[in-house]
Amino acid sequence: MPINLQQLLLILPNAGPVAGVFVPVLNTAMNRYQIVGPKRIAAFIAQVGHESGQLTRLVENLNYSADALRRNWPSRFDAGLASAIARKPEQIANIAYGNRMGNTAPGDGWKYRGRGLLQITGKNNYRACGEALGLDLIAQPEQLEKPQHACMSAAWFWATNGLNTLADTGKFDAITKRINGGQNGAADRQALYARALKVIA
Repeated sequence: MPINLQQLLLILPNAGPVAGVFVPVLNTAMNRYQIVGPKRIAAFIAQVGHESGQLTRLVENLNYSADALRRNWPSRFDAGLASAIARKPEQIANIAYGNRMGNTAPGDGWKYRGRGLLQITGKNNYRACGEALGLDLIAQPEQLEKPQHACMSAAWFWATNGLNTLADTGKFDAITKRINGGQNGAADRQALYARALKVIA
């Protein structure tokens, strides 16, 4: 039961003209990773919809204020550092993601910042995702900004993290935690999920 354009726009109205580009590649990715049936599809579309600004952002926006830096990465940014590099996305990425997730070289944090519909982040994740999809994401991380790879990387992440099982049992908050590490944007995710369940049922 693939999703059609009308359904996608009912769930993610802000996608606008890009929705047509995403329908076939979403269906291909969901089919490959067994994201089938109303419960799985609704949960997947809600989560990728939230993470990508309704399919309009395929690369992480790191244009944070000093306050947001302290809130998101309290262990990485003290008040002085946060005010010094607020609104400097490349420097922010290199501090926030440096020396973890396989990022070892200077500039890796920025190079392997979040991309794709579920924000694959960090060199280790890019490597694993690239191996699964047959792409050299270490050399060309920006491939995840192409709609077909953005969708496939999200479906790969979903399946690799056991999210179909959680979707089958309606554990939507647990899915959010696996994707986000917490409950950031929970209200928007829940609203998209409720809408998706109605549209796809």
